[in-house]
Amino acid sequence: MTHLPPPAEELRILDAELRQLDARRAQLLTRRAWLIAALQQTGQPSRPWAHPRTPSAAAPRPETAAPSVQNVLLVLGGVLLTLAAAVFTLVSWGDMGITGRALVLGAVTLAALTGPALLLQRGLRSTAESVAGLGLALTVLDAYALHEAALPRADGTGYAAAAAAVLAAIWSAYALLPATAALRLPLPCALAAAQFPLLLWALSADAGPYVISAALLVTAGLDAVVALRVTTGSVRITAMVGAYGVGACGILTAGWLSLTADTPSAAARAGALLLLAAAISVGAAWWGAGARSLSSAGAGADSGSSQSADSPWQSAGEKHALGLAVVSGLLAVGAFGGVARSRLPELWTVPAYLICGIVLLAAVRAGRLPGAVRLGFAWASGAVQALAVLWALPVVAVAVLGPAGWIGRVWSGVPSDARAAVTVEAPWPPDASAAPVVLLAVAAVLTLTVRAEQWRSRARTGAACVVWASALTLPAVFGVPYAAGMVVLGVMTAAALYVSRATASTARLTALLLSLITSVSLALASLASQTATLVVLSVLTALFASASWRASLAFVTAPAALVYAAALASGAGAAVDWPPSRTALLVLAVPVAAALLAPRLGAHRATVPVEAVGAAAGLLAVGLAVTDPPLLALVLASCGVITAGTALRPDRRPVGYAATALFVLAAWVRLAAWDVGAPEAYTLPVTVPALLVGALRRRRDPQASSWTAYGPGLAATLLPSLAAAWGDPHWTRPLLLGTAALLVTLLGARRRLRAPLVLGGSVLALVALHELAPYVVQVTGALPRWAPPALAGLLLLALGATYEQRIRDVRRVREVLGRMN
Repeated sequence: MTHLPPPAEELRILDAELRQLDARRAQLLTRRAWLIAALQQTGQPSRPWAHPRTPSAAAPRPETAAPSVQNVLLVLGGVLLTLAAAVFTLVSWGDMGITGRALVLGAVTLAALTGPALLLQRGLRSTAESVAGLGLALTVLDAYALHEAALPRADGTGYAAAAAAVLAAIWSAYALLPATAALRLPLPCALAAAQFPLLLWALSADAGPYVISAALLVTAGLDAVVALRVTTGSVRITAMVGAYGVGACGILTAGWLSLTADTPSAAARAGALLLLAAAISVGAAWWGAGARSLSSAGAGADSGSSQSADSPWQSAGEKHALGLAVVSGLLAVGAFGGVARSRLPELWTVPAYLICGIVLLAAVRAGRLPGAVRLGFAWASGAVQALAVLWALPVVAVAVLGPAGWIGRVWSGVPSDARAAVTVEAPWPPDASAAPVVLLAVAAVLTLTVRAEQWRSRARTGAACVVWASALTLPAVFGVPYAAGMVVLGVMTAAALYVSRATASTARLTALLLSLITSVSLALASLASQTATLVVLSVLTALFASASWRASLAFVTAPAALVYAAALASGAGAAVDWPPSRTALLVLAVPVAAALLAPRLGAHRATVPVEAVGAAAGLLAVGLAVTDPPLLALVLASCGVITAGTALRPDRRPVGYAATALFVLAAWVRLAAWDVGAPEAYTLPVTVPALLVGALRRRRDPQASSWTAYGPGLAATLLPSLAAAWGDPHWTRPLLLGTAALLVTLLGARRRLRAPLVLGGSVLALVALHELAPYVVQVTGALPRWAPPALAGLLLLALGATYEQRIRDVRRVREVLGRMN
């Protein structure tokens, strides 16, 4: 029910609402009066709806904003004035005396430098910036004019250094004057000029690359101080560009000096330069990280909106500090590593740098360093270790892939040692003896230093891979005997398979991959000797077969066992001097084993790999037997039997088609081996099964087309026999083919099947034409020359006279054929 207030209460409510409406109306009327007055002052109509504009009369929209146009005009004006002053100074200088030249340049420069103060008082800031830029350019021309007029014998480089320093000081003082403090251009220009004095002084003094690099680094350090201390955006950007640009040049120079230093003193001086650059980088990173921590602490007392506004800056600043810390760590490693490199043999160059990178991790444990700096040092140490591992990878690659060279030299002789077994065609990398030390050191770091739970398992997996790579290179590095190296690889394969029993999926997959790689390297290395090949392949087959009893490993180990079994069968056949065609019979044992193993696996994920390896072994057997047709037919028939047995499984029914094809191929090869040339001997084994399959399909699906059911089977025999009959001078084949075609045609007419009727009738007609062709030729030769054209004319007349009747007959035949299946 709706609640109605008493009359007095309702009247009070209405009066209050009316007072609010009156107040709002008065406010709107006041605003309207102000808008009308403003429009009358600008000359626009007070009622724009009374003067509607058509689209064509609408004012065009400006493409450029007024401030943009103003800035372009001011910049162009300043550039043109600067060019005019430069031309005047460089070209027209000789037309005036010394007094006139000084007065002109002095007056113009003084006017250009005092003009911005007056313009700023009038609020013309952009114009003041443009004029100030002109004045700064004129000071550069004044310095050039002073050198040409008063100091022509002074060294150009030294004078340029002094002029750059004086100009930087003058521009800085000019920017700090109260009247020109609002200008943005002088301070960045002063900072840009300050980049050159130290470098130019070093060049003027013919200093060496060490002094030049030091000058660059000191300049970059000063830029970094300015960038960190100054809050003005333009000055900070200029300082950062200078710090990164000049610092990069100095770091590259110092790094080149460190790498090319051939004496300990030279390496020490280069290292000192790198340490200077590292100190600048870490100081900037430390100060930035400390400033951000202070700002974040202060922001904690502010509102949530201010924290959200500062968070992007804090994120970018943290990344900046992290990058500087990484660079400083790498520079420190380069400095100390370069000094160690100059004092140690070349063999220990990479281990020396690696040790410096590992020692850098001690700084990560220091509690006083900011988090960004410590993280940067950790990344730098990781980068050094990654580079060391990359340096050792060629040695590992030779140890793993080097034995592949024995493929072209099978059973050519036992090598002298394990190094000769892996360097058949690949050279041994220089300084490879240090590779195991580097790899083991990295593995120890991964095992001992990574303590975070989310990274610990990955670090252990990586350490295991690195230890495996180190162990793989040890036989070749130490040059142990060939047999001992083979034993080491075999033990490593067995150990990897044993470790793969771990429950963690990542560790299992890694161990399986390592076992496969090691076994492949072992199998390739064993190709040097016949005895070693047979023993190694037997051991690998048994090893992987025994590991296949575990269901979690069978999807890798079972196919590997079959592969090594196929290789063992091929090697055993070659060992007893069997021809390849006879060896194929041994290889067939692998497809048999795969066909027997697959049903036991069921729906396991190892089923498909096992069957794929069995099929590949069958193809290998066919390839080995291709040179001996009788044995090839036997191999094909055996493969057909294996495939037919596989097709008995409910989930492998389609394999029956492959079994049929194999049986047909076996029959054809056997017929070719017997020198059988009759095409019917090759086509009938195809036609009979095809017609049986077609009959079964028609029984299951009466709506199936006869072309699909019987067309392929009939065409497989009728068409090749027809082609042979046309070239056969005897009467036996045409008679048999015609009889068969007649039976097919009658059967098709009786069953009302289109495919037998058309194929049988066509073949029968062509056979009859072939048999009657000689008589037609004789009759044609006995007739006079005018008879064929006359007969043709009569035929055309008869056809024309009965055209309508023929069309009707054709339509009836088409309808009859259409009603057939």
